[in-house]
Amino acid sequence: MASGRSADSGGRGRRLAIVFIGTVLTVAVAWWLFLVYPTSLVELLGILLVLLAGVIGARLASRVAAQRLSSYDVAEVAVEGPIRRDGGGGSIPSPAGTPTDDIVAQIDRANDDENANGLLLRLNTPGGEVVPSEDIRLAAERFDGPTVAYATDVCASGGYWIASGCDELFAREASLVGSIGVIGSRVNAAELAERVGLSYERLAAGKYKDAGIPLKELDGDERDYLQGIIDGMYDDFVERVTAGRDLDPETVRETEARVYLGDDAERIGLVDELGTREDVEARLAERLGVPEVSVREFEPSQPLRRRLNLGARGIAYSFGAGIASVVGDERGEVEGFEFRVR
Repeated sequence: MASGRSADSGGRGRRLAIVFIGTVLTVAVAWWLFLVYPTSLVELLGILLVLLAGVIGARLASRVAAQRLSSYDVAEVAVEGPIRRDGGGGSIPSPAGTPTDDIVAQIDRANDDENANGLLLRLNTPGGEVVPSEDIRLAAERFDGPTVAYATDVCASGGYWIASGCDELFAREASLVGSIGVIGSRVNAAELAERVGLSYERLAAGKYKDAGIPLKELDGDERDYLQGIIDGMYDDFVERVTAGRDLDPETVRETEARVYLGDDAERIGLVDELGTREDVEARLAERLGVPEVSVREFEPSQPLRRRLNLGARGIAYSFGAGIASVVGDERGEVEGFEFRVR
């Protein structure tokens, strides 16, 4: 461990030296251009221009140093909160997560970074939408290097879907893992509508276009149609898990969408190993063939307005809004019928 810290200190020292030299050279050039060889107007603005040039030079030198003398060899990307295309930015308040496209972009950026030889995917999510979960799984799968997923508190549903794209999955003993299943739901307001004098008049093209509308009862064909969609999604889920986690399909189906504590999940093969963050890093070091790894977290930058919005949304959610992991049309519904990956 001491040798690793010494190497990191040496790397930081070299980067600081590059930044310092770049700043001094930029200031010297600016001094000559704006003060030593001035015009009367430049003399008035010279000091400000020198300072500005120094700041620019420091930033450029810092970027060069970060690229040339990076001290990390593993990229960390976090999946926190519900998995949604917009990160929970819809009209209904929900706990804030990182937008899926941002997570995919960070994994791809790590894949393009020549310093990032391994990927640590930190998962703390109850699940979410199917297609965004698949997008993150594919991004992890195409990373050129070892990938280890680490479940902290919860790795359920869409989170487990994502983990199936990694080489290994670690969890803690008290982590909640699994929930390999799909649920469909609808509000049945037909009786209430009748009581208040509302009626549903159908104007639609296509037999199943309004299947799931809350203002009418489901008939047998509509129920079979919607159940078929759920069964198809479940089959896809089982297929992803069996292929990515090297499990027997029957073993996956026998979980019956339960969530398991980490030690039980390891016992039935849903988790490769139990361990702490240090154990995960040790496994990555073993896979990379180095004594130890240095990890850098890749995360998207968020403007102040979005950070404030996410904070307000989290407060609103605490008053009882539920998580709807849905797929379908743009709002994740099939005419009032919601699908949740559970």
